[in-house]
Amino acid sequence: MPMVRMRLIGSRENADDVINALHGIDGIEHVEEVDDLTPAMRDDSSSSELVDDSEGRVYCVEVRAPNALHADAVRSVAEFVGSRHGMVVEFVDEF
Repeated sequence: MPMVRMRLIGSRENADDVINALHGIDGIEHVEEVDDLTPAMRDDSSSSELVDDSEGRVYCVEVRAPNALHADAVRSVAEFVGSRHGMVVEFVDEF
């Protein structure tokens, strides 16, 4: 079974919209948001506790698809819904 891993960059609400859309694809049974294993550190500050300058956060999502056709559908839906909300969707091999 193919595993599609992606990073969604945007608001919590928009990430939830993408995740819900992925749950709605027939044949997809496993959609999971996983913790980002790399702590978010700011390059421009000595303090990682400061509020970020933008509203965008990174959400890591894994989707297990039954076959390559469903994996392509997952990528298409994520890109469509994400772009509709102005999110960045990045597909990765591993987190």
